[in-house]
Amino acid sequence: MVVFLGFTGVLGKLISLATPYLVWHRMLIAFIALFIFLLIKKQIQSIPKKDILPLMGIGAIVALHWFFFFGAIKVSNISVAVICMATASLFSAFLEPLFFKRKLLKYELLFGVIVLFALSYMLYEKPENKEINYVLGYIYGIASAFLGTLFTMFNGKYISKLDAAKITMVEMFGGVVVISLYFLAIGDLSVFTTPLSQNDFIYLLLLGTICTAGIFVWMTEIMRHITPYALIMAINLEPIYSIINRKLENIDGLLLGSFVGNDDGTKLVRGDGLCEGWKLGKRLGNDVGNKLGYQDGLFVGKILGCFDG
Repeated sequence: MVVFLGFTGVLGKLISLATPYLVWHRMLIAFIALFIFLLIKKQIQSIPKKDILPLMGIGAIVALHWFFFFGAIKVSNISVAVICMATASLFSAFLEPLFFKRKLLKYELLFGVIVLFALSYMLYEKPENKEINYVLGYIYGIASAFLGTLFTMFNGKYISKLDAAKITMVEMFGGVVVISLYFLAIGDLSVFTTPLSQNDFIYLLLLGTICTAGIFVWMTEIMRHITPYALIMAINLEPIYSIINRKLENIDGLLLGSFVGNDDGTKLVRGDGLCEGWKLGKRLGNDVGNKLGYQDGLFVGKILGCFDG
């Protein structure tokens, strides 16, 4: 699950759309995929009407979470955005006792503080690219972590009453409705009329189905068996490992072609601070190495576990 989540940031970086349009398409695709799934299983009508509006409200929180997450990627890079998500463990240490009426646990607070120390350590690094805004990236990333923790708590409450696929479908629909109202309010109808490029469509399809509909349902269903804090800690282990390895290891690159069924992805190589280039699937024919950048290549390499140092 964590491996697939790692692709979220990569795909977000590759998609050329601005953040609001990216999130709208992502949630729309996820909603359609889950609607078809539940329609086939004949479970659409079994969703209680009294739960629809609250779940749509949670969907609005999810949309804001992704606004800030992809915003952090756009103004800084993938590494900053995903590393900041580790602060969710500290937010969860305080929010979970409020939602589930239990005492604060000292070890949860301790792990959260450790994450903050690791994050503050990363603040010392200055970007070579002047277009990267680390400060704004951290602000967006931490805001995204808080909102992500918040909707995880709500989902933890609802999973005892509803199936995970139903919860996620209604939340995705709620996010689409809220963002659509935002576009209508500002008079921007381009999201409804402008066609997507071929590459953006493929990336969004992967993002909306595998990395959203599938993973979101999986994450929500897991909370039948573990606490929201445990789920958040499992997800956040990967950025923590990445912080350590980014300082200790000298990684040359990774292969991403196999992610879209192609074994001929071009390897990321160490150069003058940017990647020489790689192809996300021979069929796409889109050289996006420079778009990700060297440091993000290292980060994604750690997520996939396919280094070629």
